[in-house]
Amino acid sequence: MTTPPLKVLMVEDSVSLTEVYKAYLEQGNYHVVAVDRLGTANASLSGFCPDIVLLDIELPDGNGMDFLDECMQLDTPPKVIVMTAHGTSNLAVRAIDRGAFDFLTKPFDAARLRVTMENAATQLGLDRQAGELAQLQRDRFGSFIGSSLAMQSVYKTVDALAGSDATGFIVGESGTGKELAAEAIHQHSPRRDKAFIAINCGAIPGELMESELFGHVKGAFTGASSQREGAAGVADGGTLFLDEICEMSLELQKKLLRFIQTGTFRKVGSNTLEKVDVRFVCATNRDPLEEVRAGRFREDLFYRLHVVPVRMPPLRERENDIAMLAEHFLADFAAREGKSFTGFDNKALQIMCRYPWPGNVRQLQNTVQQITVLHDGERVTEAMLPESVSAGHLDLGSMQAASPAAPVVPRSADDGLQRRREIEPLWLVEKNTIESAIEACDGNVNRAAGLLEVAPSTLYRKLQSWKQEIA
Repeated sequence: MTTPPLKVLMVEDSVSLTEVYKAYLEQGNYHVVAVDRLGTANASLSGFCPDIVLLDIELPDGNGMDFLDECMQLDTPPKVIVMTAHGTSNLAVRAIDRGAFDFLTKPFDAARLRVTMENAATQLGLDRQAGELAQLQRDRFGSFIGSSLAMQSVYKTVDALAGSDATGFIVGESGTGKELAAEAIHQHSPRRDKAFIAINCGAIPGELMESELFGHVKGAFTGASSQREGAAGVADGGTLFLDEICEMSLELQKKLLRFIQTGTFRKVGSNTLEKVDVRFVCATNRDPLEEVRAGRFREDLFYRLHVVPVRMPPLRERENDIAMLAEHFLADFAAREGKSFTGFDNKALQIMCRYPWPGNVRQLQNTVQQITVLHDGERVTEAMLPESVSAGHLDLGSMQAASPAAPVVPRSADDGLQRRREIEPLWLVEKNTIESAIEACDGNVNRAAGLLEVAPSTLYRKLQSWKQEIA
């Protein structure tokens, strides 16, 4: 089956250069349309619908950066490769920040253009695959949004765990979606037609937790005016999700361990053993092994529960998912609030993708809801972002560079002996990793960014900051 050619819009006012670039691309699978004015280029966006745009910055009827912004407003933006004879690192950063795929400084040879075009074509293919994967994931895991490598690992583990009756142990920071993962495990398991009962071990006072878990009989304690089923009984045949399991008291941990081992429990105030068939899933935002070492969590209970671990990645490790999540939340809240928002402009989205989101997906969701409630319009702009987000998208590289460069010498155990080991500071590890990735990609920053799973603009900013430090 023949692959259809990629549609390329070339915006270049020099007739001679246009012919040269066309000749460069003759060997590729491209359908090239060339224009020499921004007015004609704008008309081509809707009529021609290019996959890739080769864009000169200096044009007779305007600045190519404005056309770049127009491209980025499309529902499916093309890959824009900016070309200029006056290339500077500042201009490259601005172009990448505004959504450009790559930046070429004139003059460039055929090999450089072909590599850049091939990278753009590869990224287009990856984008389409990601879209198809996202659709499959919506069909399979409708509650999850995201197609990053970090989330693909989650989907794979959840899918495997759903087909088993093994206990799932979900770890992750607050707001990463641990309960969604537990629900997905249940909904795709053979127990899906039975109850999914969630109980938050950190939200219920210790003296009431045993009753919430196992239930109580009438008169078991002051205020127990009638018998009450606990979560264990209600979840019979289904799934019992114990959220924030590390918050449970040691005394109740002992009773939970017995329940897991035997499948039996007693209601508070009762001498009668009750037997149920329950599948356990638990979660915590703490380091469970550290809790065991500190004596706050029983080691035997940990190994009973920690059968199949599921790590929910923080949002800062899912940079490629932020736009998808934000658009999803915006559509949802716009429908609820009767607003006309259809998306984010490129600058707002760039800022949101660079913000570290310490509160993870929950914080992003709340932020988008706040924007929707407080503002009106068709697209969310930078001015609509909360100040905490617009002012908080700090370049972590600059903060790391400001850290002391002295080596850190930690203490660690190795075969029972203590020894000292020098560790490079984090900013230097990052710098070496980025430089190695760029070298491995033959100097192509955009391709290196893909390998590192960060935005190209992030690498351009860091490269620029390192040059300024040297200067």
